[in-house]
Amino acid sequence: MATAFLSRIPPTIAPILAVERGWSDSIVGYLASLNTLGSIIFLALGAPFLRALGSVRALQVGLMIGILGLALFLPSWTITACIAALLIGVGYGPSSPAGNDILHRTAPLNRRSLIFSIKQAGVPLGGVVAGLALPPLTALYGWRVALLISAVFVLAIVFSVQPMREGLDQDRERDLKFGLGVVLSLSNLVTPVRTLTASSSLFRLAAAGACLAVGQGIWFAYLMTYAVSELGYTLKTAGVLYALMQATSVAGRVLLGGLSDRLGVPRLLLRVIGLASGITSLTLALATPEWSFRTYCIIAAIAGVTVSSWNGVQLSEIARACPPTLVREASAAATLVIFLGYVVAPSLFAMVLSLTARFDLGLFACALSGLICFFVVPQEND
Repeated sequence: MATAFLSRIPPTIAPILAVERGWSDSIVGYLASLNTLGSIIFLALGAPFLRALGSVRALQVGLMIGILGLALFLPSWTITACIAALLIGVGYGPSSPAGNDILHRTAPLNRRSLIFSIKQAGVPLGGVVAGLALPPLTALYGWRVALLISAVFVLAIVFSVQPMREGLDQDRERDLKFGLGVVLSLSNLVTPVRTLTASSSLFRLAAAGACLAVGQGIWFAYLMTYAVSELGYTLKTAGVLYALMQATSVAGRVLLGGLSDRLGVPRLLLRVIGLASGITSLTLALATPEWSFRTYCIIAAIAGVTVSSWNGVQLSEIARACPPTLVREASAAATLVIFLGYVVAPSLFAMVLSLTARFDLGLFACALSGLICFFVVPQEND
């Protein structure tokens, strides 16, 4: 939740900085891309840090890097703002592999999907906290004080997990070197690929995550734009749809995690989620402005579950499908594939939209991606 909260700060304060410093509105997109790039860099290269520091310390260091990123928004230079967004993204990187490693070692087997899903519910929850807290804090005290309060909030979370560090990081490789030579070595660079290709199940589960990330990435990036440009809603009304999708995503992740544990067939559930995600995207593709606002609220609420609540179940299966010693590496590699889906899919959607001025074509692609997920997910006994 804290890492997600930090990652939502740049797009929240970027419009204020743009006005104050004379930047163009496009700065929001650049900061968002740099944030994602920072996470990708860590997921691709960070395995030695995770092994040497241990998972709890890696999470703490990631949050401290995020706080450093907040400080770099204070100078008035554009370059420091870009570095700030990049560092916050790097700080977000350990959250999935380190968190998954801890939960894989400690969560009861019959509650694993639920607990992984509760962890993943922290992502939209962090967005909700940022959305509710930062605007009023900025209005009352200014954006600099809002950043300071945010830093104190995150620092409190860093200290709150310190008592758990010794017990949970006993497996860290204390003598492992993680200098620049190790990080940039060919062996470390190919670790994500080598980990995922070690088993067909891992590779197919990661591919399923990429398929589901296509729909989630596009819905998150374009729902408000679609509502304004295609449906004619105001920005405030479009924001209601987006907030509704985020809210049901928090509940949906916990719901699907619990359902996965209760049914005992998580991979079958992932296939069903893929179909449901595709059907939801197809519904929006076929929608017309004549449909009522209430109908669109229902679609957005359903999308929060079908399009955006699969992460915990998928990551739990990634952890279950690999040897315990490789959970961090496999989780990092699978999350890297998912992040690439988040980056590539909205970009391709933008290209299609600019060439055709049609939202439905990109949404049809989302629907197809959900269908592909249905066939990609391996069987329970694979």
